[in-house]
Amino acid sequence: MVRKKGSLILCSAFLFVAWNALLLLYLWGRPPIGRHGEGGGAEPGGKEEWGVGREKGGQINLAGEVIRLAEEVEIQLETQKKLLKQIESHRAEWARQKDVGKRETDNTKVVKDGVVHQPPKPPLPPIDNADNRDQSEVKHTQKPVHTVASDSKLEQHEAIEIKEEIVKNKILGTSLASTEVVIPILVIACDRVTVKRSLDRLIQYRPSPELYPIIVSQDCGHAETARVISSYGDQVTHISQPDLSDIRVRPEHRKFQGYYKIARHYRWALNQVFNTFSQSTVVIVEDDLEVAPDFFEYFRALYPILRSDPTLWCVSAWNDNGRDALVDPSKAELLYRTDFFPGLGWMLLREMWDELEVKWPLAFWDDWMRHPEQRKDRSCIRPEISRTITFGRKGVSLGQFFDQYLRYIKLNTEFVPFTKQDLSYLLKEKYDEKFIKEVYSAPLVKIEDLQQGGSLKGSGPYRVQYSSRDSFKVFARNLGVMDDLKSGVPRTGYRGIVSFLYRGRRVFLAPPEGWTHYDISWS
Repeated sequence: MVRKKGSLILCSAFLFVAWNALLLLYLWGRPPIGRHGEGGGAEPGGKEEWGVGREKGGQINLAGEVIRLAEEVEIQLETQKKLLKQIESHRAEWARQKDVGKRETDNTKVVKDGVVHQPPKPPLPPIDNADNRDQSEVKHTQKPVHTVASDSKLEQHEAIEIKEEIVKNKILGTSLASTEVVIPILVIACDRVTVKRSLDRLIQYRPSPELYPIIVSQDCGHAETARVISSYGDQVTHISQPDLSDIRVRPEHRKFQGYYKIARHYRWALNQVFNTFSQSTVVIVEDDLEVAPDFFEYFRALYPILRSDPTLWCVSAWNDNGRDALVDPSKAELLYRTDFFPGLGWMLLREMWDELEVKWPLAFWDDWMRHPEQRKDRSCIRPEISRTITFGRKGVSLGQFFDQYLRYIKLNTEFVPFTKQDLSYLLKEKYDEKFIKEVYSAPLVKIEDLQQGGSLKGSGPYRVQYSSRDSFKVFARNLGVMDDLKSGVPRTGYRGIVSFLYRGRRVFLAPPEGWTHYDISWS
């Protein structure tokens, strides 16, 4: 199309130059005006034919001749002006077509890379749903379509093609705009004034307040914590759980009153995000979590993977076995699928909340999430190196696991440009084939071989095989990874396999080849 228009413009320019050359040659070489048969001849039918234009005595009327020539030149200039206008019109349409083609190429590249930059829209107070946002963006991005007014069928065809290209580009632009989803961060708070540490890091690393609004939902009614949250002004949205009453529980569960209140708060806060603020997704963190520099980049890149793969139900920033000695510091970009719900900074879609909310538990919501009735054989994404760490030793769990495990979790410090990477390897079909092959092609070794290390060559990977609940727990303790199981699923496990580093070597703690399902009795 562009080549065709270029040829047309070159031909028009050539005709313009040739026309002027012929005109000059004609006027220059034209014979003098005179009577027929007297050394000249006027143009047939002209006023000068048969001697008109001569004065008495045969002298040429110079003034009349000059006027006549001026009139002819004016007519020719008018014709040339029309021709120039047509050439300019074609040139403008050619430039517009090149611009359309360039934008379409750029947009296609952006879609391939998974990075889209569109003008953000403030999501709070309550915003319209995604469909309404898309319609609004279409209205603001529409531009008038210019056509070439011409009787030529060629030009009409070209004008139609230009209109089609502009419409196609508009549709593509609308599609791209709809992918720039708002990802709110929901901070679950209670009575920790140290929520300031969490909020400071979130605000420090947040690339856009419009695309990542921070909603702090506070339970407990703790006045000092409320003052800390309010001190951030319009940098955060502060909402308060209205029901602060005690919850009636069985006598033996009185010591677990806090877990009941947390479950109630989660339900209320998530309903606020999805129903009141009309969001399509959310990342949930608690008031004792500190985030990594690429925390927002991580969730932005993984949102489309979560959205497109029905075998996934969350994305987590946490690695339960993320202690310094158990992770590879050179693999900050490494991501895994896991059957264990990690929590501690995790992304949830609205559709998943619609499924969970109707049966939300009264207490112990995180362990409830790990039940097979909720998980339904779905997995989460988790990183090699955690994008969150917890600094809250004191809480309703009374520091469970904190001193032994959580305080040693390594927080990622290297910014990984996940949105510029191809993460399609995390989709189940691709991931399973590669991961299972890597695990079961690794040499099978004994724990003693790993502990002594002398007979092993290289950095692995190596495979240690367990066949029962007890053997798993013994091997896990000896290798330094968490040994507890929830509904039969080991922490960080995928298809029963736990991946980690042991003394600098990659190790897979794995069930026998041919694994089919988890045994809930192993809990």
